[in-house]
Amino acid sequence: MTFEEYQVEARKTAVYPNKDNNFIYPTLGLAGEAGEVAEKIKKVLRDNDGIVSDEKKTEITKELGDVLWYVANLSKELGISLEEVAAKNIEKLKSRQDRNELHGSGDNR
Repeated sequence: MTFEEYQVEARKTAVYPNKDNNFIYPTLGLAGEAGEVAEKIKKVLRDNDGIVSDEKKTEITKELGDVLWYVANLSKELGISLEEVAAKNIEKLKSRQDRNELHGSGDNR
């Protein structure tokens, strides 16, 4: 499945208030789902000595799918394709790598 195909299919399942031009709902959903991923990882550290079992991988995969769904729909609300998001992110990271700036923080490095 391509990013474009995923974005189209994800959009078909979007049920939330004012589905057009509503970037707030998917933004809040994205934050919540990212938190759920973090919680799963936290519990792996706490309860499983940092070992990710097959069961935990399945749970985390589901949560990452939810993150992807919200990214796809937030992007759509903003008129941005997932393809563009992915391409620009790789371009940014390669530029940082070329300049030996992968470490550190901030967007403008």
